[in-house]
Amino acid sequence: MKPNKSARQLAIPALPVERFELSCGAVLLVSPRAGAPVCAVQAHLRGGHSLDPADKAGIAYLTGSLVDQGTRNRTEVEMATELENAGGHLSGGGTGVAGAMPSAHWKLLLDLLADCLLAPVYPKANFDRQKQRLLDRLTVDRDEPRVRAALLFRKLVYGDHWLGTAEIGDVDSVSKIQRRDIVSFHKKNWKGRRIVISFSGAVDPKRVRRHLEKALHDLPPGEPLGPPNMEFPPLAPRTAAFTADRNQVHLFLGHLGVRREDPDYPALIVMDHVLGTGPGFTSRITRRLRDELGLAYTVYADISGSAGVLPGMFTAYIGTSPEHVETAVDGFLHEIRTIQKKLIREDELNLAKSYLTGSFPLGFERASRRVQTLILAERCGLPSTHLSDLVNALVSVTREDVRRAARKHLDPDRVCLVGGGPVKHSQLKGLLRS
Repeated sequence: MKPNKSARQLAIPALPVERFELSCGAVLLVSPRAGAPVCAVQAHLRGGHSLDPADKAGIAYLTGSLVDQGTRNRTEVEMATELENAGGHLSGGGTGVAGAMPSAHWKLLLDLLADCLLAPVYPKANFDRQKQRLLDRLTVDRDEPRVRAALLFRKLVYGDHWLGTAEIGDVDSVSKIQRRDIVSFHKKNWKGRRIVISFSGAVDPKRVRRHLEKALHDLPPGEPLGPPNMEFPPLAPRTAAFTADRNQVHLFLGHLGVRREDPDYPALIVMDHVLGTGPGFTSRITRRLRDELGLAYTVYADISGSAGVLPGMFTAYIGTSPEHVETAVDGFLHEIRTIQKKLIREDELNLAKSYLTGSFPLGFERASRRVQTLILAERCGLPSTHLSDLVNALVSVTREDVRRAARKHLDPDRVCLVGGGPVKHSQLKGLLRS
């Protein structure tokens, strides 16, 4: 097999960025892209559902999801009409607002964003409708094995940390939320010093800054949030089950993961590709559990994909029939231990690196991906060269790096295991006994 190309020969996305601090306290990141037909913007609000009161989980989500449904300057219909006529979209959630529009209308996009940040009025009818939709969704999810198992898995991994809770709350907590609660939440938490705004498009960055300085002039700066809580439960074998009368068992196996800034991040990306995320027959877990044993169609394992400011999770998932639960768990643990003990093959390494470095630039064709990347880099404190650094690092990953990273960051003896469906807790607990 031919050796991998050097990083200098690879297409590395050009993501120039200018950074500004607005008078309202918000950080503005602008990545100009000459000739781009579409511009995108995202305003990330620090805190998210970590700010939810304990008895009213879901407030942050409801507050954000309603910001585009009427403001002091535009009714819901007027905002929707302007977006439709310009061929754009804009929506909010628990961590802010994001949207895109043809570049010719970039000023309108920023004006609508500013309206959502500054002046949502939360019409009572819209609040009631959105709350009922959320309650309907939560009612359905309450009996859905995959959803319940995924949440139980997060709880086992993160314990009492807010990452172990559902962003959208539950039926009991959402039922308690009133319109006045989200009005108060917005007023208290949507502050300039907690916001990072990212914009990408065919616009001079200084023009974007001037426009947002004026549009967000009245946004209260507020106080920045302190450092995030980094206290998590120690790794240990833990099990849970949501037993339900279904045809399939949804299994989640794993433990606390890594942060994006971890120096082993590139090696873990390659490891993930070989172990559980590569397409087709390139993933060991997919090849073994799906194609050879026929246990399921959907199966994967990943640790790098959830890495961020806070540690993500190492997660291995499969949906399988009840009689194959033990085989699936044994298969996961066997492949994890194998990649820790033995060097991956040279052809596996080269195939993974070729795929990853070859497909990497394609993701940045979308403006929305660019603004998300800028925000992640800002929040994680990554250098301006982080994209080229990552490509260079991927090219340089060795078989020894993959094994070392697997030994350091995977712990098959201290995993959490959760099942949802026709499975009992006692059965799962027995599968983790050595």
